[in-house]
Amino acid sequence: MTKNMMVKALSDFMASKGVESMTLAEYKAEGNDVPVKDYLLRRTFGSWNRVLSAMKKRHPVVIAAPTPAPTPAPKKKEKKDVK
Repeated sequence: MTKNMMVKALSDFMASKGVESMTLAEYKAEGNDVPVKDYLLRRTFGSWNRVLSAMKKRHPVVIAAPTPAPTPAPKKKEKKDVK
């Protein structure tokens, strides 16, 4: 795998998990579900921070922000005629 392919696979994996980045411990905790082993990424890029910075520059993870629920319009109070 080339560096670009590794970063693309990592970016796709993080997007599927719904996160923009992970710590090394969180990534290792995923076990065999990861597309590229952490030691290969660290060997290729030098450190985990370099892996994340390369991922953010080459293939940024785009997470769609949840749209807030529309707030209902306040009900108008009818004024009572005072006689």
